[in-house]
Amino acid sequence: MKFDQHTIRPVKTKKKRKRVGRGDASGFGSFSGRGMKGQNSRSGGGVRPGFEGGQLPIIKRLPSLRGFRNRFKILYNVVNLDTLSGVYPSGGDVTPESLVEIGVFKNTKRPLKILGRGNLKASLNISANKFSAAARSKIEAAGGSIQVVE
Repeated sequence: MKFDQHTIRPVKTKKKRKRVGRGDASGFGSFSGRGMKGQNSRSGGGVRPGFEGGQLPIIKRLPSLRGFRNRFKILYNVVNLDTLSGVYPSGGDVTPESLVEIGVFKNTKRPLKILGRGNLKASLNISANKFSAAARSKIEAAGGSIQVVE
């Protein structure tokens, strides 16, 4: 049998299992490695996961610590179609910068998402980071176009 470097495998170890309670000479006699007394020395002993010795566990403390904030959640500037319908003329270009100019929101730090509340009468060319499915269909039905900006 030929042994190349790519065919060599480590030897499977044959470690014997620890047999406790088989006399003091074995090293695991009398108390069988469990210590002398206490909850963990008894059969069936030990505590459930999350138990902190009677102290209020962290799982119960968390809501009183004002909860949890997802670090990866993306917050959007949200604009509905009814906001756009009265402001822009037909064939107008809607961009995040133009929405800041007319005062719909303060700045363009957050990405822009267009939602589908209301109806769109004018055909608009809208560029935004995201569109809801309802907004997408209403814009195209009004003869407008959408452009997804990254």
